[in-house]
Amino acid sequence: MKGQLAFDLPVRPALSREDFFVSPANALALASLDRWRDWPRGKMVLVGPRGSGKTHLAHVWAAQSGARLIPAEALARADLPALAADGAVAVEDAERLGGERAAEEALFHLHNLMLERSGALLITAAVPPRDWGLRLPDLESRMQAAAVTRLEAPDDALLSAILVKLFADRQIAVPAMLVPWLVARMDRSCDAARALVAELDARSLAERRPISRQMAADLLGTPGVD
Repeated sequence: MKGQLAFDLPVRPALSREDFFVSPANALALASLDRWRDWPRGKMVLVGPRGSGKTHLAHVWAAQSGARLIPAEALARADLPALAADGAVAVEDAERLGGERAAEEALFHLHNLMLERSGALLITAAVPPRDWGLRLPDLESRMQAAAVTRLEAPDDALLSAILVKLFADRQIAVPAMLVPWLVARMDRSCDAARALVAELDARSLAERRPISRQMAADLLGTPGVD
C-alpha cells in the first residue's frame, strides 16, 4: 500500500477551565492561582517542566483574572504601560530571558508597574528563578523573593487525561483501552505524551489506517499483546 502524505495541520488545543484535568500533580498549583488576590505583593511564579500544563493553567488564570498573556522574549518590544493597564499580566517561559539585558530590564519595569498599581503578575518558567541566569541584580532579588507554586510530574490519572485531551485536540478517536495501555509503557512526561500522539497521528495518516494498540506497540518497540 502506498503511503499517504501526512500534512502537518494546525492543532487547536482546548485551554479552558473545563478542559483542565485536576489531579494530585497539579491541584496545589491550581489552588494557588485561584487565590490570586492573596498573592504576596501581587506576584506568583508557576514552575513546571516544559509541557506540564503551565500554558493551559496560565490561560485558565487569565480567563479568571482578565490578564493579558505575553511570552518573556516579547517583553523587550512591548508597550509595558499598556500591557499593565488591565491590572493583571501573565509572562510565559521566563527562563528564556536570562542574560538578555533588554528583556530582563523589561520584566523589572513591568514588575514595578504592577506593584505600583496593586496588580497581579503571574510568571511561568520551567525552573525556579535562581536557575534563570539573571544578570540584573534588582530583578534577581525580586524574582527570588516571589512566591512559587509548582506543577509536579504527572501521575497516572493526569497522564491519562493529557493523552485523552491530546487525541481530542486532533479529533482522533482511539480504542478505549489504548490510553491506559500507553500510560503503562510510555515515558512519563507531558512532552513524551505530546510527541507520542503526534507520531501516532502522522503514522495513521501515512498508512491510511486507524490508530491501534499494535501501531502504538510498533512505535514504542514493545509487544502489542501481553
